[in-house]
Amino acid sequence: MGLLKAKIELINSDDLAFHRKKKLAAKDVRRLKVQALVDTGAIMLSINESIRTQLDLDILEKRTDALADGSLVELDVAGPVDIRFGNRQCTTRAIVLPGEAECLLGAIPIEDMDLVVDLNEQKLIIHPDHPYKAQMVLKGAR
Repeated sequence: MGLLKAKIELINSDDLAFHRKKKLAAKDVRRLKVQALVDTGAIMLSINESIRTQLDLDILEKRTDALADGSLVELDVAGPVDIRFGNRQCTTRAIVLPGEAECLLGAIPIEDMDLVVDLNEQKLIIHPDHPYKAQMVLKGAR
């Protein structure tokens, strides 16, 4: 299996909130379309410093994370950021990777938007059993 990439749209969630309250014009909502590596082994959305700057996302905290090679690094967590893919969306925080690192779409936003990896077609798709809106299982809910 090769590397799987997907075109996603990232939007400054604070801008969206101001737009909903009619305090910001739609044209002024900061948004960016990016090609993201779909990484089901990663947990969160990861963006680079350039994306964070272009969207003007606030730094919410610093945290220590393990990279793929096992080394520990202290990274910024920015947000909130909305992710859009097809007819799906979610709001999340993003790990900010140094420099021009590749954007990674991790398991939490993938699950939140009810997306699946189609191994035959080698692409990220909307869950075929729930094409019109996201659905998830809530264990223990009645």
